[in-house]
Amino acid sequence: MGYLLPMLLRAALGHPPKLVCSPRVWNEGVDELRRRADRHRESGGFLLGRVQGSARRIEHFLFYDDVDPDCFSNGFVEFDGSKFGAVWAECRARRMTVVADVHVHPGHFGQSPSDRRNPIIAEAGHLALIVPDFAGLKSLPGNIGIYEYVGGRQWRDHSSKGDAVFHVGWWPR
Repeated sequence: MGYLLPMLLRAALGHPPKLVCSPRVWNEGVDELRRRADRHRESGGFLLGRVQGSARRIEHFLFYDDVDPDCFSNGFVEFDGSKFGAVWAECRARRMTVVADVHVHPGHFGQSPSDRRNPIIAEAGHLALIVPDFAGLKSLPGNIGIYEYVGGRQWRDHSSKGDAVFHVGWWPR
């Protein structure tokens, strides 16, 4: 009950998070990231959903290696741009869009130099999430990296804002 009042106040005062996801979708997706990482390699995916007002709602994980089976061959995310057609086709089929992306790191949730130089979606406002410990136990906002692309290979770090930027749980539509 303690979390409900602050959330309702944020909603009423017009301060919704940038990104929301139901616990079921988030937990199932993170569980699959953990399985694919197998405690020793990166895994990740596009987060598909819908934009509702100023908030984006995650509804589906589209895993990178389902679209580009070779994207982790060098030990880190290296998505082949020629495979984006399949991503957009999946978005059209589901009537969704890419609302964010997510990948795992071995120990921390900070951006690597490669992450900073190579945004998966190089569009201002795009959110990139990083889950630490190969999607181990700490996978909720407050314990994950939340980065917003601002353009020109520059990012805004929202990680310390946690739930105020990315909310896992019920949120009014």
